[in-house]
Amino acid sequence: MSLGQLHYTSAPPGPDGSGFRFTALTPGLPQSVLREAEQLIGYEPPRNAPSRPSATELEAFPRAFSYSELSDGSRLLARTVYTGADYSGRWGNFHAHAVHLAPGRQLPDGALPVSAWESPGWAAATPQGEAPPALAALPPSTLLDPAGLIAFAASRAPWLAAVFTDLQRQAEDETAPQVVLVERDSADVARWVALASAALPREAAHRLTFTTYTRRPHLAGQRIVGVLPDDAHGLAGAGRRYRVHDCSAPPPAPDGPAPGPHGSAHGPDGSEPAPWAVAAARIWSAGAFELFQHAHRLPGEPFTAGPVSALALCAGIDLPSSHRTAAALWACDHPAELEGQELDGLVQTLTAPRQEAAVPAAETAALAELFARVGGNLRPETAAPLAARLLTAAVRSDEPVRPPEREALTDEVARQLAAELSPELRAGIADPAGGFARPLRLLRVAGLLAVDCSDLVTPLAHRLAAALLADPSAYGGELHETLADRPDLHTALLRELDAAALAGPASVTVLLERAPVELESRELESREPLPYLRMCGWKARGPAGGGGGDRNGELRAVLEAARVSVFAHPPLLRIAFRLVWGSDTPTPEEARYVLAETGADVHRPAETWPFLVTAALNGRPGDAHADELAHELLAAFPTQLRPEDRAALLLLEFARDLRAGGAGPGWVDRYLGLRRAAEPVNPTVLEHVCGRIAWQLLTDPGAGRELDDLIRSRDADLCAAYERAAREDTVHSRLLREPRYFADRFVDWNAHPQAGGAWGKVRGALLDGVLRPAARALASEDLAAVEAALAKRGARHAEDFRAWNRPGALSRLGLRFGGRDSRAGRTAPRRRGSGSDPGYGPGSGSGSGSGSDDRYRDGGVR
Repeated sequence: MSLGQLHYTSAPPGPDGSGFRFTALTPGLPQSVLREAEQLIGYEPPRNAPSRPSATELEAFPRAFSYSELSDGSRLLARTVYTGADYSGRWGNFHAHAVHLAPGRQLPDGALPVSAWESPGWAAATPQGEAPPALAALPPSTLLDPAGLIAFAASRAPWLAAVFTDLQRQAEDETAPQVVLVERDSADVARWVALASAALPREAAHRLTFTTYTRRPHLAGQRIVGVLPDDAHGLAGAGRRYRVHDCSAPPPAPDGPAPGPHGSAHGPDGSEPAPWAVAAARIWSAGAFELFQHAHRLPGEPFTAGPVSALALCAGIDLPSSHRTAAALWACDHPAELEGQELDGLVQTLTAPRQEAAVPAAETAALAELFARVGGNLRPETAAPLAARLLTAAVRSDEPVRPPEREALTDEVARQLAAELSPELRAGIADPAGGFARPLRLLRVAGLLAVDCSDLVTPLAHRLAAALLADPSAYGGELHETLADRPDLHTALLRELDAAALAGPASVTVLLERAPVELESRELESREPLPYLRMCGWKARGPAGGGGGDRNGELRAVLEAARVSVFAHPPLLRIAFRLVWGSDTPTPEEARYVLAETGADVHRPAETWPFLVTAALNGRPGDAHADELAHELLAAFPTQLRPEDRAALLLLEFARDLRAGGAGPGWVDRYLGLRRAAEPVNPTVLEHVCGRIAWQLLTDPGAGRELDDLIRSRDADLCAAYERAAREDTVHSRLLREPRYFADRFVDWNAHPQAGGAWGKVRGALLDGVLRPAARALASEDLAAVEAALAKRGARHAEDFRAWNRPGALSRLGLRFGGRDSRAGRTAPRRRGSGSDPGYGPGSGSGSGSGSDDRYRDGGVR
């Protein structure tokens, strides 16, 4: 490599003119380089410098040592010194000697530019003779010795972190402000550059431009600009362009505020220093600058605090908590980068006693992670203090800390910790405030240290069960691990959940669906089957689809999961009911199956018989199982039923008797009596019983007296049920198919035309809405058959039918108002042997007798 030379000073007249000019150049240097260089290597004496200095005073003038980037990407390294008078005796002359580095080139052997400060290779004057050849190298300075730099760093400790922070910003952002260093000696600025060049990543150090002295900093383009105190005043308040660090002011007091705006470890604007900069400052202050070379070779992003902090801590250099955290996390990711002694040194520094009252949670978490990664590689005497530190933090920290394994502790350390932490452990486990996460951690630590907390396990399990039932998502990995480590807590928790399942199985089932709580514990005794919990477990984790829609089969499976006989523990049946049916009600068929399979005796102590009663009372109208269930319940629980429930079941049993043909006469009266006893009656029961009575009235040939009772009862529900039944398709089909059935319905529905009330509304609707459409659908021969059937009941019935069925409004109108006999005011005879006529309205009456033809002498059909 070759370094082209440039010399510049005030020279006598020659071919290139007189005054300040290049007096010697290595051939081949571009004119563009010369033009830019001429603007960079000038010199202006300090403001208060003597106008005619002596030789001794000349030596005290600042030296302008600069490293600048040119527009073509090349670099210029220059040294400019004040020489006093020029060839003509005029004061103000200077001499500049510079070397040119082509784009992308560095000094030979990768030497940093600052190493050339006061190098023996710099010339004090323009060489005589031929053009100077290119230099092969610049010998390094002997003035930037390590001891001197260490001493200088110690003297500048208050400013180191702030300056390094600004240099980091420059390396990361080309638009960052320039760093202005206010020093009384330009050599100190060179020392600053040396400190920065050693600390910065190698590539950033080679790009760092600087000048150790200028009278006009606002014209300087370098990244670091050195100025004397008199030249820094005009830069105040220009924070967007300059970061001014006045190192000429007295340093700040150790415990007091800085004397000036630029004299503290904070930046000129009071900002906090960057973590990397703080670590670099501490390393220089400790005189361990050789660590920078090691740090540059370590993996990690530039300017991250981890590598440099780790090396500093390995060397025993104290750093703030954030750096200790960064170092531990970096070592977790790169344990192979540290040798055994270095790793031990790092851990020893991290676990050394601290002055802080409490270690931040982030640092403790990083230490726990570091121990988990490299604890096995540490010497026992190094690992034990770190393990003790983590266990202590796990007890005293509000944040979760993963405790180490017991093997990491020596017996002596474990005994000391147990004695020291036992009161705190017990108090923390018993404390109900703040949830259960911390008590769980403390219980694990107590187990590691063999601290007896057995009396606290059951209360903790009670709180834990309550929290899990309220929020199953609270079950997490830490709880799972704790239950595995502490079988006594696991067993106590299962007992609590079993008790909760007896009180509320639904919430326990939800918990077991969402949380993988293990239902087997190695500490459970065989006499503790926990049946309620196991039933909930089967419901939550049983086969998909439960019993495949067979709820009776599911009930059987749930009871089998309990591992206890339901006859020995009847409450199991109640919990099983709640698990299988929940808030639903068994169907009457399901309830009959359960009752038949288990028998009535177990339902009494289990208190499940009300489920069966509800099943009967809520059965669908027309369901024959509801009738049969009612009959079975009346026989099985004669003393347990409430009077109103008994009356309702008797209604259903009455419907069963009607269906089976075992009901005696007086259906309606019996129905009315049972209804009054059962009020308020379940609507489904009422619909069921009324529907059964209505159907019997429509299908039983001997139900005439019962129909009279219905009409007399004025029961709207019963009359409405009769109308609904009469409108069934089966009735319509039978009307079309059986003339005698048609005739019977005509006689029945034409009865009591002036009864009014519920029957009055139903009667007209049946004649006009059911019977008339059927009559219109009959053929003439079928109508003749109906008339013949009516004639057998009495000639007048056939005559009324012909009048009722004759087209025209007058015939219908005549029938509606009762016919001629009604108009004549005749009194209707008794009906079918009835003993009395209760009367249904003015001038009307009804009875029951065995006669037929005179049944409608009170007015005929409406």
